[in-house]
Amino acid sequence: MTHKNSGEAKESHSKLHPLQVMASVLAAGLGVQSSKNRERDFKQGRVGAFIITGILFSLLLIGVLTLLVQGVLHSAAN
Repeated sequence: MTHKNSGEAKESHSKLHPLQVMASVLAAGLGVQSSKNRERDFKQGRVGAFIITGILFSLLLIGVLTLLVQGVLHSAAN
């Protein structure tokens, strides 16, 4: 019986898949994260993975916005 309980405990504390971390960071960044996923992230996720993914997401967003503004300014100058 303890074997079954330890299996259930491992299942509830399994690590998140990298795609789940990216989806959670994206949803949280857009402000649409569900309570269910937020609770899952706090229980199963590692803080380091979320910090690194959040920083990468922020840098990617800044890069895309910079390219967009440069493109608009370049087209306006012509």
